[in-house]
Amino acid sequence: MQLQLHSSLCDTWISQPEWLVVTKSSTAKTPRRRLAPEVRRAAILDEAARIVASDGVSALSMERLGRESGVSKSLVYAYFPSMTELLRALLKRELKRLRKQQMAAAEKARTFEELVRAVTHAYLSYIAERGLLIHRLQSDPIVAEGHGSPTDYSRNSAVTYLAEIISDNFGIPMDLAMPATDISFGLPAAAGDYLDRNDIDFKMLEDLTVTMIIGSLVALEENYAVKHKELVRRRPLTKRSGDKPSHDT
Repeated sequence: MQLQLHSSLCDTWISQPEWLVVTKSSTAKTPRRRLAPEVRRAAILDEAARIVASDGVSALSMERLGRESGVSKSLVYAYFPSMTELLRALLKRELKRLRKQQMAAAEKARTFEELVRAVTHAYLSYIAERGLLIHRLQSDPIVAEGHGSPTDYSRNSAVTYLAEIISDNFGIPMDLAMPATDISFGLPAAAGDYLDRNDIDFKMLEDLTVTMIIGSLVALEENYAVKHKELVRRRPLTKRSGDKPSHDT
């Protein structure tokens, strides 16, 4: 019985606490979760956007991006063969999201004022949130590829869409509505630049931009009606039967 007690005590002293026991399952590496290619690509771009916005373009490298994305550098290269292509893809995604939000806002508008305000609000809101990232990406001409302004992405189709609305609702022919729309397209971009550089009330800037856009189109409508629209006559001014002859001649 003494021997059994001694053996039991030895077992107690020698046995390791549960938290010290290292099992094979606890040392095995957790396998990396496989993601669909488009999801993995988006995740890499998300991390690139975070780094550029916080530290600048020069702070981004394929090695850092892979490390902070939780993937290997070679996998990053598999999706983006060069840093330039990665930055271009990131800028294109940002501009595409901006344009998509603007057009979605435009579709919900019931009046022209609502349309202008919705598009302007969507633009300024996006710039307030993501403007620093877009500005840093566009500062490199090789990355920007001609997109000198956030409004340049898919500009032609957006201008045509809005010009048709202006032509139909203001009675302005398309050959005037197109340049008028294209020029007014620059106002939200100018407002966004001002928002980046100055401490200004967001609502006041939005109201100012909307007023300027609508005011320019109302002035154009009046100018066209007075100076450019061809006169409409119900009948020509000719001598009618029964009129007395004039004695002025």
